[in-house]
This record gives sequence, structure tokens and C-alpha cells, in this order.
Amino acid sequence: MDLSLIVIVVIVAALAFDFTNGFHDTANAMATSIATGALKPKVAVGISAVLNLVGAFLSIEVAKTISGGIVDDTKITPVVIFAGLVGAIIWNLLTWLFGLPSSSSHALFGGLIGATWIASGADAVHFSKVVEKVLIPAVASPLVAGVVAVVGTFLVYKITARARQDVVSKSFKTAQALSASLVSLAHGTNDAQKTMGVITLTLISSGALASGSAPPVWVILSAGLAIALGTYLGGWRIIQTMGKKITEIQTPQGFAAETSAAVTILASSHLGFALSTTHVCAGGVIGSGVGRKLAEVRWGVAGRMVVAWLLTLPAAAIIGAVASEVAGAGSIGTILVGVVGVALALVIYLWSRRNPVTANNVNGPEQEQPVPVGVG
Repeated sequence: MDLSLIVIVVIVAALAFDFTNGFHDTANAMATSIATGALKPKVAVGISAVLNLVGAFLSIEVAKTISGGIVDDTKITPVVIFAGLVGAIIWNLLTWLFGLPSSSSHALFGGLIGATWIASGADAVHFSKVVEKVLIPAVASPLVAGVVAVVGTFLVYKITARARQDVVSKSFKTAQALSASLVSLAHGTNDAQKTMGVITLTLISSGALASGSAPPVWVILSAGLAIALGTYLGGWRIIQTMGKKITEIQTPQGFAAETSAAVTILASSHLGFALSTTHVCAGGVIGSGVGRKLAEVRWGVAGRMVVAWLLTLPAAAIIGAVASEVAGAGSIGTILVGVVGVALALVIYLWSRRNPVTANNVNGPEQEQPVPVGVG
């Protein structure tokens, strides 16, 4: 297969992953705002899409981590990157089908690690960087966001305990719309850059860019547009899980959860930590449930989420490794990986249509909203 053609194929696959990242992670920013009625579903995903695009231009530190930190760019080829992307896309679609807010970031890392390991050996993977930039943030970030959300939620309810709860709810709807927007902006600074990093890594591995190069402007723009489009279509299944199934969220809780998540994500993007925004936002939602008196956190749902988190990196790595092994056979193998990947994606989509979740039923058939309850 001509090198220029495979580079184009990889770029298309990377943007396809970015698209799935967008609709998979819309819930991170907007699930609580949709659940409380602070924003209408379609308005929420529209705002999130625009701010994801804006956020893509604010920083490139995470992109540098991907393109020059996780794997050795001198020991991989565009075919290997393609195989890793197939692993990430398939896992993203599977977890979306079951409404599990797993990490698109870890799916990408897992796919790349598995594909690289099979193609070039374990020494082509920078495991120290994986631990420093991926695994440690994966454990620390949801805990940090959760603790901040617990404290924030407690303080919000303490301060407003004597106020009329209908006034509190209405006021925090506006605040929550702003905090959700901040999460969307933060999401663009972190997740859109992962695809920028992959495309840049592809260009470096093919010789089109020098090692250590920053993402070109067209890469930043295309990655931002792809994640924005995916975000606008809305991952309603995961939005439903994050907004309704973990805990019943009131507007003050949503504000606390979103603010804690945004601060954590922005700080990590500045430091170049490619963390999972899913982990952060889920930690914020759980923390907001713990912080509100009488709130029920459905720990069974939270437990299933954690299991998905633990499985994501190794599962995507296994899929990426298998794809890399097949693609390594030559052009026919690469074509076979692409055809099987598209076929699996189509099967998953058709399966999802048996029980569709849309903007019209994401909060339930009658769009019911939780009634504010005072906390003494």
C-alpha cells in the first residue's frame, strides 16, 4: 500500500475516533445540566460542541504528550497507529452501546500500546511515561474532583439552607449552565488534543514531520471540528447514565460537580497530563451525591463504571494488538482490519437502534425534573 494512502487512511481513522470521542464524552460536560433542566438537551450539546472547538485551540501540551511521550515514534509506522485507532474506536462504540461512561482517552492509549507492543516489542512503549502521564492521573483525578465536589456541594447547601429552595434552584440553573460550558471548554483543551497528537505522530512516523514537531494548524482545526461534530450529535445513552442513573442531581449539585471537574481538567491540560475527562466528571457527580444530605448514590452503577474503567486500557490494547498482527501481514491485512472495523461499527449501531435513547427520552418519557428539597 502506498505510504501516502495509508497516511490519509490513518488521518481519517483518527478523525473517526475523535468523532466517537465527542459523542461518547458529551455526557461529561452536559449530563447534569440536562438532568436538572438547566439546559435543554439540544441547546446543551450545541453549546458543548462550539466550546469543544474553541478549547482545541487553547493548548497543545496534551498533544505533545501523545505524539512524543507514550510510544517511540521511531519504532512505529502509520499501519501500527491505524491498528491502535481501530482498537480504540471499537471499544468506544461498545461502551457507548451499553451506556457506560468509560474513558475514550484510555481506549486510545490502550489501542496504541497494544498495537505498538505487537509490532515493535515492549521497548517501543515508554511505560514510565504511561505511569506518569496516564495511570497516576487516572487514579488521582476522579478522587480530586470527587473531594472538591463533596466539599463544594456541602458548602452550597449550607449557605443556601435558609433560602427559598425554588429561588435557589432557579439561580443555580444559570450558574450550572456557565459551569457546564466551562467543562466543555476544558474538554476541548484535553480530549481534542489526543487526536491531534495521533495525527502528528502519524506524520512524524511517515517522515512528513520532524520528530518532536508540534501539531500543524490544519491538524488542530480538523481535530477540533471532528470532536465538535460528535459532541453535537450527543451520546444520549451515556448522558442518561451520568445524569440520571448515578444519583438524582439538583442544580446546586450540578454546579459543584461541573466546577470541580473543570478546574481539575484545566489544571491537568496545562501540565500536559492526558487524563480521562470521563473519570473526572464521574468523580464530580459521585462527590456531589455524597455531599448532599439525603441524596442517594447508586453504588451498583458506580461499581459497573469502575469495572469498565479498569477494563478499558487492556481491552483496547488487546483489540489493537490483534489488529496490528493482522495489519502487519501487508496491504491485504490492513484492508481486512479496516473492513472488519467498519462492519463491527455498523453492527453496534444497528444493535443500538433496538432501544434508542434520544434527546426526547434522555430524562425519561415525560422529561420529569427532580423537585428541589431543602436541606437543614
